[in-house]
Amino acid sequence: MLQKTEALVLRSLKYGEQQLIVDMFTREHGRLSFIVSVSRSPRASAKKLYFQPLTLLYIETDVRPLQQLQKLRNVALMQPLQSLLSIPDKLAIGLFVAEFLTHALKGEQQNEPLFSYVCSSLQWLDGAPAHYANFHLVFLMRLSRFLGFYPNLEEGGVKSMEKGAKKDFHLFFDLRAATFCGSIPLHRDFLLPSEAANIALLMRMDYATMHLFHFSHQQRQRILEVLLLYYRLHLPDFPELRSLAVLQELYK
Repeated sequence: MLQKTEALVLRSLKYGEQQLIVDMFTREHGRLSFIVSVSRSPRASAKKLYFQPLTLLYIETDVRPLQQLQKLRNVALMQPLQSLLSIPDKLAIGLFVAEFLTHALKGEQQNEPLFSYVCSSLQWLDGAPAHYANFHLVFLMRLSRFLGFYPNLEEGGVKSMEKGAKKDFHLFFDLRAATFCGSIPLHRDFLLPSEAANIALLMRMDYATMHLFHFSHQQRQRILEVLLLYYRLHLPDFPELRSLAVLQELYK
């Protein structure tokens, strides 16, 4: 039975002369892969530009669970993300997010709150005129809530850090257990208080307020390195990201 749903393009791979294999995250069915025939004709219903990473689409498909590659019946743009694909620093962030999600959402089932979070985040970034240097850090931190390993504040007795309290932070952060603790864990995957404070700080940030928190280029790079390690500890086979090198050149 044909069904309509919203979808986010994660990546596209060329297959033959006029076909693409497109990985999408959909609102109704989670992660799906499609075989798509594309044409250069202006009258074609499936245009190649529709399948760029992070494009938001309305699609119509007949999902067959035992079929590895689904077929699209109809496709239309849901909302063009214009500045995200045209402003260089936004594009670098966007390509990183797209590659990150391609691996983080591998095998993800239907999860409407997660889909809404990802789409609204991208729409925020697309519309933001400035103050988005910390976007990818906040995005990754909050995404962990939907994937089941958002840091636990309660067990470590962490209070919301007040402004200026970072220097007094005295707790460690156990990356494996995703919790703050008062003593060094019995393994090497932990953060000292000086870096654990940044995790507590990130948990206070959102897109509207993140410009109030100032990080140097080196601090931002280190926080991203820690977040990627955190994801690798909680998501099996999470690889090195090729887009990371481009992102690291931003805001030097």
